Amino acid sequence: MLGYRSTRMCSAISREVGIIEVMELTKRQRDIIIGTILGDGYLETKGDITRLQLKQSEEKKEYIFWLYEELKNLCKSAPKQRTDNRQWYVNTRYFSELTLLRKKFYRNKIKFVPKNIDISLQKPLSLAIWFMDDGTLDWRVKDHYAYRLTTNCFSIEDNELLAAALKKNFNVDATTQTTLIRGKRYPRIHIGAKGRDRFRKLVEPLALGCFKHKLPPIIFNPSETQPIRVG
Repeated sequence: MLGYRSTRMCSAISREVGIIEVMELTKRQRDIIIGTILGDGYLETKGDITRLQLKQSEEKKEYIFWLYEELKNLCKSAPKQRTDNRQWYVNTRYFSELTLLRKKFYRNKIKFVPKNIDISLQKPLSLAIWFMDDGTLDWRVKDHYAYRLTTNCFSIEDNELLAAALKKNFNVDATTQTTLIRGKRYPRIHIGAKGRDRFRKLVEPLALGCFKHKLPPIIFNPSETQPIRVG
């Protein structure tokens, strides 16, 4: 079981000079990395060591540079932009702490959700990173709003584990829904009327400006006949 510590010492291998460097992985950095693993981050293994690969579209440049600043001491260089699709990307160095996380979240090179995900997914920061990566807003003016987390890369059972962790650790009510795409059903996390306000309070203060479109410009108050407009 992987627990939290205020800081953790990690050994990183520099392929260019062939030496072992010592780096600190802070509790905040680990919370961020957990969120990216559930979202768009990819853990690449080389032998017994692993690095985290992060990439975002040009519109999310602010986000990739924010991630870099948070993980700067773990990275070899600043984000770079591809010339073909204009995508921004950055990688951490290879180090053993990420190998432990890869063993926890990957099986046969495919991401999955460990049964004890509630131990890792405990902080609003992890939740906000996951939301910025994979969250969408279902919003209809004066009528409805809900959040969805695009978790179709996980199984239905994995989605149910995530929904249970949201309830246990954040008191956010969520359900697993399936959508039909090209003749096949894919699961996703749905956060409706029972959980949306609590979820918003957790992620909104941490969401970067380039993701504000994922938050509704109104808050529905059940005691009022009309929604309250904000912003």
